[in-house]
Amino acid sequence: MSGHSHGGGGGHGSCADDEHSHDDGPERGMQFTLFTKIDKDNVECLNEVDDGSGKLVFKPWNERLNKEKFVESDADEELLFNIPFTGHVKLKGIVVIGGEEDYHPSQMRLFKNRPHMTFDDARAEPDQVFEMQRDSTGDLEYSTK
Repeated sequence: MSGHSHGGGGGHGSCADDEHSHDDGPERGMQFTLFTKIDKDNVECLNEVDDGSGKLVFKPWNERLNKEKFVESDADEELLFNIPFTGHVKLKGIVVIGGEEDYHPSQMRLFKNRPHMTFDDARAEPDQVFEMQRDSTGDLEYSTK
């Protein structure tokens, strides 16, 4: 997927890696969403400014662009999400919709099957690291290994 443009006037340039893909089919997210498999009551977000706001960012595909519910990190600009599922799942990709301007993550570290992680635990080697591109529309999907 090298050399494709991100479009949208955000000055994104071009992508030179296979870490994410563009699939413009409107049914993509509805067809493959794991939203219903997330144990939403037990999602944990560490470092959130407003307690409980991290749980609110997981939304059905058709509500993904609603930015009324969002999470913001406190002083050190890092968040750690513990996302339990209600059963076994195969995570094939991740979509992260950031905010405007500089309100978007620059990197995401994925740790699989490590419940109740802390920031001390996150010092370990992650299963995968993603260099994030600014995306306020949910067009980018980061493929997992």
